[in-house]
Amino acid sequence: MITITPSAAEQIKASAKQQDVDDMALRIAAKKIEDGSIEYAMGFADQLTTDDLKFTSEGVEVVLAPSSALLLKDAVIDYVEIEPGQHNFIFSNPNDPQHNSQE
Repeated sequence: MITITPSAAEQIKASAKQQDVDDMALRIAAKKIEDGSIEYAMGFADQLTTDDLKFTSEGVEVVLAPSSALLLKDAVIDYVEIEPGQHNFIFSNPNDPQHNSQE
């Protein structure tokens, strides 16, 4: 499934605490766009459906729709310093022709 690095997990937990949504799971979504690459989205899930896939990575509860699951198979979410002082989440995904996407 998806792996969340310790650095990304730390940032996700800090963001959840800051937004007072510690009890919400992280929803990750992916969809193919016209050029064949994958577009990503993340946010805290205030609603779950019975079809949602649920799992935990690095202490972060994650949910995703079945339609995103295949696109995210074996993906890694990391939180890295892109440039000095600028940190971003990145998706390293073997299913994405662009392979590394910043979010």
